[in-house]
This record gives sequence, structure tokens and C-alpha cells, in this order.
Amino acid sequence: MRARGRTGGRGDRLAGDRGSFAIEAAVLVPVILSFALMAVAAGRLQTTGSVVDAAARAGARAASLARTPEGARQAAADAVGASLASRAVRCEAEPTGDPQYGTLDTAGGQLATVTVRVSCTVPLSDLIGLDGVPGHKTVTGTFTSVLDRYRGN
Repeated sequence: MRARGRTGGRGDRLAGDRGSFAIEAAVLVPVILSFALMAVAAGRLQTTGSVVDAAARAGARAASLARTPEGARQAAADAVGASLASRAVRCEAEPTGDPQYGTLDTAGGQLATVTVRVSCTVPLSDLIGLDGVPGHKTVTGTFTSVLDRYRGN
């Protein structure tokens, strides 16, 4: 027979731990969920950055083929808009994509270049996927393309 007044037995230890798993879960689940949401937001931000870089490349290529500065501006804007729309990136304001002209010195001589910089401000609620999340992040991409010398004048 067992003595009833004994302390330190297995039954006493388990009785003191009763309900502790629910408390631990209530504390840990929000922490784990917020880390998961931060990982999702970071991944989506990286993907959005890649899309903005691709839009800058498309804009610079389109501008490098245009014959006039006005045509280059329009071609760059069209290419940037189409590239962002095809990947469903929504900017808060119209993305900028004005071509800037420059030169590149090479061993074969100077080459004319056009640089397109795309800046897109994305709401954080789009990145995380939850409505009502305040704030925004500006993502920027820049690309320089050599003007096609055979494009005509």
C-alpha cells in the first residue's frame, strides 16, 4: 500500500502542469504566425523587386529602339506598364520610367546609351496579403541599354 501524504510523486508533478500546454500554445502561436507572415512579405517583396527590374529592362530595350526622344519616352512607358501589368504588380502611383541618355566609352569608341529607372510604391497590404496593413515600400529598378545604331533617324 502507498502512503497518502507523500509529496514529490509523479502524480503531484503532473497535477501542477495541467493546462500549461494551452498557455504555451496561446503565447507561441502568434509569435510563429508573425514570423511566417514576415517570411511571406519578404518573399513577395523580393519577387516584386524582380518584376520591377524586369520592367526597367523592358523599358530600356524599348527606348533603345525608338527613333526620337518622344518615341523613346512613350515606348518605355508602354513597356514598363505592360511588364508590371502582366505580373499583377500594383503601384500606388504611376511608375516612373523616363529614359535618360548617356554615353559609354569602349575600346571601339563611344556608344550612346539609354537608362530607364522604374520606381514603384507597393502597399504592404498587397505584399502580406492581408487588408488593412498600414504602410508601403518603394521598389526601384534601373537598367541601361545601348542605343541600336541601325534603328534609323
